[in-house]
Amino acid sequence: MSVSIVAKGEVITAFLNGEIDHHTAAELRTTIDDAVVNNKPTLLVLDFKNVSFMDSSGIGLVMGRYKTISELGGELAIVNTSPGIGKVMKLAGMERLAKIGMEELVNETNQ
Repeated sequence: MSVSIVAKGEVITAFLNGEIDHHTAAELRTTIDDAVVNNKPTLLVLDFKNVSFMDSSGIGLVMGRYKTISELGGELAIVNTSPGIGKVMKLAGMERLAKIGMEELVNETNQ
């Protein structure tokens, strides 16, 4: 699992790649949180386009990043989820914490 961080203006996008499980979630949390604390964005985007597997650790990752960005007055968006991961996000109630499916926002901010 890896993550690439792109900061543009007041938006940080974390491009997740690989599998999210209890072995990889801690490193992801640290990398993303460091970028958020250092850049203080108004929007944190988690891009799941290249995530091939996610267990409950992925839900915990999203919930924790929501808390981090909320404490700074920002918002969270989740984009490019596969149908399976999108279903898990919705079943877990993530749409109450994050904007889900704002792919056009990622395309605009990363051009």
